[in-house]
Amino acid sequence: MSTRADFPRPVREIENLWIPMPDGARLAARVWLPEDAEIDPVPALLEFLPYRKSDGTTLRDSMRQPYYAGHGYAVARVDMRGSGDSDGVLDDEYTTQEHDDAVAIIAWLARQSWCDGNVGMMGISWGGFNSLQVAARRPPELKAILVIGFTDDRYADDVHYMGGCVITSQMLSWSSVMLAYNALPPDPRWVGERWRDMWFERLEGSPPFVEAWLTHQTRDAYWKHGSAGEDYDAIQVPVYAVGGWADSYNNSVPRLLAGLSVPRKGLIGPWAHTFPEMGGPEPAIGFLQDSLRWWDHWLKGVDTGIMDEPMLRCWIQDSVPPATFYAERPGRWVADPAWPSPNVSWWSYHLHGAGPANWLDVAPGTTLPRTIRGREGYSFDVGQWGSYGSPGEWPGDQRAADGEALTFDCEPVEKPMDILGYPELDLSLSVDRPLALVAARLCDVAPDGASTLVSWGLLNLTHRNSHEFPEPLVPGERYQVTVRLNVTGHRLATGHRWRVAISPTYTRHAWPSPEPVTLTVFTGAASRLRLPVRDPQPDDDALRPFPSAESSPPLAMETLRTPATRKSLRHDLIDGVTEYLIEDDAGRSRHVGSGMETDDRLMERYTVRDGAPLSLQVHIERTLELQRDEWRIRVETLSTMTADATHFHVS
Repeated sequence: MSTRADFPRPVREIENLWIPMPDGARLAARVWLPEDAEIDPVPALLEFLPYRKSDGTTLRDSMRQPYYAGHGYAVARVDMRGSGDSDGVLDDEYTTQEHDDAVAIIAWLARQSWCDGNVGMMGISWGGFNSLQVAARRPPELKAILVIGFTDDRYADDVHYMGGCVITSQMLSWSSVMLAYNALPPDPRWVGERWRDMWFERLEGSPPFVEAWLTHQTRDAYWKHGSAGEDYDAIQVPVYAVGGWADSYNNSVPRLLAGLSVPRKGLIGPWAHTFPEMGGPEPAIGFLQDSLRWWDHWLKGVDTGIMDEPMLRCWIQDSVPPATFYAERPGRWVADPAWPSPNVSWWSYHLHGAGPANWLDVAPGTTLPRTIRGREGYSFDVGQWGSYGSPGEWPGDQRAADGEALTFDCEPVEKPMDILGYPELDLSLSVDRPLALVAARLCDVAPDGASTLVSWGLLNLTHRNSHEFPEPLVPGERYQVTVRLNVTGHRLATGHRWRVAISPTYTRHAWPSPEPVTLTVFTGAASRLRLPVRDPQPDDDALRPFPSAESSPPLAMETLRTPATRKSLRHDLIDGVTEYLIEDDAGRSRHVGSGMETDDRLMERYTVRDGAPLSLQVHIERTLELQRDEWRIRVETLSTMTADATHFHVS
């Protein structure tokens, strides 16, 4: 990625600007704007986060916000109440207070002498979530939003639950991130001697978020609040929705395009949980230039042509050998005029079985039971729930995991097959316990036997009809269920096979049922894999190429300790205990301009004994440190999560 600082308008930066709230609290903002904005006012862009503007998102902010400012925007990166340098306490995600504050900030920005009254809101992850949520509040000054790596469904598509299952790898992990961040004080540079009182207020007032998350285990009012999918019509401004296949937040992009009635665009590339111009994996694109086309169209009234282009543009990934890291994902861009797309149709493979063999075929076969008892140590080698673009995050070869599941393969395809959308698995099944789940993986199997994960999905079987109103299972009774897998865009190469793998355990990402479960799948007409097959379109080859990635110059940083990460998987052959260990040292860095040093270390340990699902334990230790000269702060958190037959236990 190239950098540039020769912008059409010279930029000035305000490191800290106080924004007053209606209740008297002050929120801290870092602002970039054209030097002459007081004379020639510009639209404002808001990014509203809890990740510390002065020492948290500073590097990435320096590479994006001045770029927008240099092209005629005032960009405000605001610390949320209770975070960074702002007043107050942060007591949960996406609260009414958070939304009230955002509405007040937008109104304040529009009133400033350097703003022309038009405001856009943007962000990745939390900033994408709350941009959608605030848009649903309809502040009159907000004219458009741009969201990256977001969800429109807080219950089914975030770090807490998936398919009604507690996400083992994320529930406590993300809570521990916020527990540590919320325990950091503001920077004395901006708040003076108040920093200690503000710090103690946070330490005493910010709870472990996991307590609320586990209190609400169904899709109740807690999760509906802030889920844009509950009422798409509440959003009345244009929306640009962006995701990456290596990220965990993609399902919302097509759903949003289908549900909204306002002008909208979607983009899904090969990327992890990062910005498209930063790549990871490549190809990166000039997304800052592309997003300027969006903002210029909706905030400045300039006809940039962006709305003349197809609604959804996706990178269809080619078949590749399995690996735990990809610097690049080969493929090609395709575009669809709408979603659902007229270019996509369903292709079905039915599940078959005879003797020891299982397979997939387009025609249904005989109804036969195929049975598997889940192993609790299964699935720790299926990759992270979502990638940040670092080594060790992608799933490696799935052959070992496939060997511990019920698998069904099709014949090698005679020509490439592209899929784009949500694969679905219809199953006729029974279980031998009243509480059970089913996990499904879709793999691309090469002629040499290597198995690459393409998509996966989970379903808590008591949620088979509703995430809001679970229904108990009767052991031995047959049920008809559908498991929706994560949205994907993939080309199966000639000579490769589809494989679907089914199991009643997926412990890395689904907290196991309290008792060992035996799952029976019945082959025949009622059990089938449905694939969203996309026919190649002549217009795909004529798409406008994206410009090369560029950014503003990065902030000067000094590395004091080099980052290092280790991930290991161990299975004890004597006691049957599987241990998955993450040791992530993010290193120690110094912000050259402010002199602030930051330090971040993490250890996560997951252990479970085969045959004893209630033995699962998640233990997380995190250490954060801030230092400038003699001022030094160190935060240590320890978090543990276990369960018995009826309750979760967190300490």
